Amino acid sequence: MEKLEKPLEAWREQLSDEQFQVCRLGATERPFTGKYNDTKVPGIYHCACCNEPLFDSDAKFSSGCGWPSYFQPVSDHAIASVDDFSHGMHRIEVKCARCDSHLGHVFPDGPAPTGLRYCINSASLDLQPRDA
Repeated sequence: MEKLEKPLEAWREQLSDEQFQVCRLGATERPFTGKYNDTKVPGIYHCACCNEPLFDSDAKFSSGCGWPSYFQPVSDHAIASVDDFSHGMHRIEVKCARCDSHLGHVFPDGPAPTGLRYCINSASLDLQPRDA
């Protein structure tokens, strides 16, 4: 996969204020406020920055955490994981492998078959519904 790099100002022009804060500066949207938290529409969730496919709605589940949750990405190459020691704890940050957009975090408390919960900000995603 070819990396996509842009100056911060180019991202600021492309994204909404919320998307810029979340995707490029690592902010987190408030729980239960994201547009995809309760969405059940079948489709593929793409990176809001570079349009890379990230998560399939078939892997989405209701975790009750306040953010869209998935038990796996569309491929192992779609995301990158980074150790995050902010806020006095150790978490695994999830980023888009193509453009380094901050997506959210992954936790080891998800359902089978992976046991993982990818807790993702709606602002970092763009749902492209499946054709009916």
